[in-house]
Amino acid sequence: MAIATAPGRAAVGVVRASGPDLSLLVQAVCGRTLQARQATLLPFLGADGQAIDKGLAIHFPAPHSYTGEDVLELQAHGGPVVLQLLMARCVQAMPGLRLAAPGEFTERAFLNDKLDLAQAEAVADLIDASTEAAARSAARSLTGAFSAEMRRLSEGIVRLRMLVEATLDFPEEEIDFLEKAGAREQLDGLVHQLDAVLGQARQGALLREGLRVVLAGQPNVGKSSLLNALAGAELAIVTPIPGTTRDRVSETIQIEGVPIHLTDTAGLRPPAQAADEVERIGIGRSWQAIAQADAVVFLHDLSRCGQPAYEACDAEIAGTLPQGVPVLQVFNKADLPGRPQGVQGLPISAQTGEGLAALREAILRLAGWQPGTENPVMARARHVHALTRSREHLLAAQAHARARDTALDLLAEELRLAHHGLGEITGEFTNEDLLGEIFSRFCIGK
Repeated sequence: MAIATAPGRAAVGVVRASGPDLSLLVQAVCGRTLQARQATLLPFLGADGQAIDKGLAIHFPAPHSYTGEDVLELQAHGGPVVLQLLMARCVQAMPGLRLAAPGEFTERAFLNDKLDLAQAEAVADLIDASTEAAARSAARSLTGAFSAEMRRLSEGIVRLRMLVEATLDFPEEEIDFLEKAGAREQLDGLVHQLDAVLGQARQGALLREGLRVVLAGQPNVGKSSLLNALAGAELAIVTPIPGTTRDRVSETIQIEGVPIHLTDTAGLRPPAQAADEVERIGIGRSWQAIAQADAVVFLHDLSRCGQPAYEACDAEIAGTLPQGVPVLQVFNKADLPGRPQGVQGLPISAQTGEGLAALREAILRLAGWQPGTENPVMARARHVHALTRSREHLLAAQAHARARDTALDLLAEELRLAHHGLGEITGEFTNEDLLGEIFSRFCIGK
């Protein structure tokens, strides 16, 4: 059992219990039996028969409940003391009742086949959604849209596995299996289908995780002004004094529903040029943020382009940026007169807003977002990894199928591994360590 609403005071608070048989608890707390799945207004009784509170009680008999077990939901006034009194009364009324672990209600729903693993994860994703697009995608996954795609893929692989393994069992049947059964065409169709699902999953993972973007560059190139302009709020202090930003300032914005985690950093320059120890520490933290970024917006000052000292410092920064992190070259202060022409990057003005729309689009392209993607499903990094592994095994199966002397046993093994990868997503093939990792991240009461 657990309090299933957020901590603090509220108009309504919910205490939820789940177990094999809660009839004793229902009788003790409610003083009567309850009609199944019908909200009943009544007093919640203490051990002395006095009312602790008055609210709605709903009994969901197994198996027609969220967890697949008996569930009792008590909707009381949302004061912390009232809810704790109700919890204590439930424990006293039914020995053996205990506080639920994080995510245990949803874990029981998974173990009792009320949800598959992808749907169970979508419950947490829906709660944690930071944008409207992410919430809609999580809701689609919760209703089973992503799981249905996995089932269709799995069914296609299973059909092909049956044909391959049947041929292995009856080698005396002298038929050209690959030609007669259309195995190559089936494999091609499965790869095409998986590629489409993988593309959707990558978009869904981006909606869930977002993109960590670091604004980097020398002092006074306009990083803080750009952060404020993109966020639409005065988050960072802006002055003409070099080294004003001493530490990281972060804000999450959304572009077409994709969460973008922006970080403004201290201006980069050689430590010997730093004004003091505080600025040197800030520069060190800037490099730490860059190393952890998914993408870097390298901001340049158009008004200083062509100055030897400035260009030399920019070149040094460019040479120090970590390999493998995408870098977007952006030139600020495009509103100033006499700006250089033909720069190799995106000209913007954080002051006037010129070029910011193009910058937002460039950030999305850098993230791999495909504008206009219809109905992406919420996905996680583990889903993308599992789909990628399955795709690799299907490609290996294609290679075996095209070989002149086809090794059907190797083809069968690659299909089995591809099927196993898909099963990891829905929980058909999983292990207790993975389940513990997933459900431990849920809130208590879910």
